[in-house]
Parts: sequence; structure tokens; C-alpha cells
Amino acid sequence: MARILIAEDEPRISSFIEKGLSANGFAVTTVADGPSAYDYAMTGGFDLMILDIGLPGMDGFAVLSKLRHDHNPMPVIVLTARDSVQDTVAGLEGGADDYMPKPFRFEELLARVRLRLTPARPTELTVLSFGGLRLDLRTRRARVGDQTVDLSAREFALVETFLRHPGQVLSREQLLSQVWGYDFDPGSNVVDVYVRYLRRKLGADRFVTLRGMGYRLEEVP
Repeated sequence: MARILIAEDEPRISSFIEKGLSANGFAVTTVADGPSAYDYAMTGGFDLMILDIGLPGMDGFAVLSKLRHDHNPMPVIVLTARDSVQDTVAGLEGGADDYMPKPFRFEELLARVRLRLTPARPTELTVLSFGGLRLDLRTRRARVGDQTVDLSAREFALVETFLRHPGQVLSREQLLSQVWGYDFDPGSNVVDVYVRYLRRKLGADRFVTLRGMGYRLEEVP
């Protein structure tokens, strides 16, 4: 359960946000002044803060600046009644991750909270390569050196599995499970048959048999 810190001095607004976030499965803590916002944020017990700019004791800009100065990376969504371009720029340049002027719809705030709590996705590889063998996952084509090689869907899946584990020994059971899924027969010799196909198409020396263990993709000079 994600933990949200709300720093808002208007009880009506903080109650509105707290009820909405709690109803959507978040654990919520509310504070009503700048120093408390900073102290709670620095405990490390929260995943995101919703920060009002007009806080007593220390305004939101100062809280945000102090947090970033102290290397606190927690995502911060700034809320403010101010809607000037200068305030928007000041909030974002001060280290805010998002900015919403009052009044706002709760559904929009909820969407922004969820977005900021979603981890960034790692960049997905689109080309796998090892030892002169390249596999383009978008075009579904294999290349050995400068030559394009046509592969069947199952051959392609088998090569992809090898390329995701270069130099590792993969057992027949592992290959059956990954390429043929739940339909595989543990006693089948289908892996051996398809490895022979790959050797003919991509090079006999690439796919090394380790007796009693499985196969390994080797680098070919």
C-alpha cells in the first residue's frame, strides 16, 4: 500500500483529498504547516507528497527547496491557488514532479498520483546479439554477419531464448518450458530436432551440446 503525505492547511481541502485517496487504497497522513511537512517527509515513511504552496510556518516552495537540497527524491505534486506561469515554473524548477492549480477534480489528482507512483519501465531491447548472431525482435528477422536468415516462429523463439542467456547451459526442460510452454512433453526430442534446424541455418558451431546437461550458445569468431 502506497503511503501519501498531504501538506494542506485548509481542512476542507485536506479532508476531501484524504477521503478520496483512502477510498482508493492509499495510506494517508495529513499535516497543516510547512515545518511539519518537511519533518514528516524526511522520515522516509512516504512514497509521495501532495504539497500546498500557501502553508504557514514555511511555504511550499521553501519546503520543496529544502527537501531537494537535502537530497530527498520523494515525488511531490504541488497544489496551489496561484495559477500564474511564474508560479508554475517556480514549482517545477524547484523540484516538483507535477503541478495542479486549485480548484481541481479529484479524478485528475488521482491519475497524477498513480502516474508518479508507477516505476519507470526499463527500456526494452529490440535487438539481441551475440557472437555475430543478431535477432531483431520487431521485424522478426535473424542475421548472421551480413546474411538475413528466415526462421519459423518456433525457431525464432528458440533462438531468442538462447540469446537472452548467452553462454549459459540451458537444459532441454528449460527450453521446452520457455519455447513450447505448458503443452510440452518432457520425453519429447523436439528440442534436439529444432537445435539441428538452427545449426543448419545459423552455424553448427554456435549451439554446443553438453551431454546430460543441455545446450549452450557459443560465440563464433
